[in-house]
Amino acid sequence: MRVGSAIGYWGGAMTFFRQLCDAPTAAYTYLIADTDAGAAVVIDPATERMTVTLLALVAELDLQLEYVLCTHAHPGDPAVADAIRSRTAARVAAGERAPVTADLRLRHGDALTFGNEVIHVLGTPGHTPGCLTYLWRDRAFTGDTLLIRACGRTDLPDADAGALYDSITQRLMVLPGDTLIYPGHDDQGRTVSTIAEEREHNPCVAGRSRDEFITQRING
Repeated sequence: MRVGSAIGYWGGAMTFFRQLCDAPTAAYTYLIADTDAGAAVVIDPATERMTVTLLALVAELDLQLEYVLCTHAHPGDPAVADAIRSRTAARVAAGERAPVTADLRLRHGDALTFGNEVIHVLGTPGHTPGCLTYLWRDRAFTGDTLLIRACGRTDLPDADAGALYDSITQRLMVLPGDTLIYPGHDDQGRTVSTIAEEREHNPCVAGRSRDEFITQRING
């Protein structure tokens, strides 16, 4: 299990952020906390292995897990979010069309609060119809919509290459260039990028029209 973490102060508030990687699946999970309030959220818990590490960390830091936030889900995925809810009483939040059992159905423009922190919701469908991106302070948690130098697959059931292009170009690439991009996974071990980097270097969208993107996704 690889981890990276930071404790920061914004406006006098103390926050905690940690990125955890499940090496066998190259999947990332994120823990964000307002440590002054003892309130936390987790984004995309991917496996039972990750859940064990995550819950141990939450207990060690004496945090109350308030939300499990899903950027997306696929039919048949392990019910990791359900397992965390049963152990912590956290509420599961997901997109309106995500195939998970959710306490909250989120849509573009929604916001969630935990402690004194706020997470904003962007609707970013395409990889799946229910894909969401979560914005917290200077960083975006993009799931499988926008990856580092890549983007989500569109050869799966319900995927839509045109919608994915629109989500990336109209919802994500318009964010400030120094916005940090934290993806749902990366099999090359890369942990973070920025909007400015992806605008210039992401081969899926840099210099491509919508039609070119769709053709490229269809032809692989």
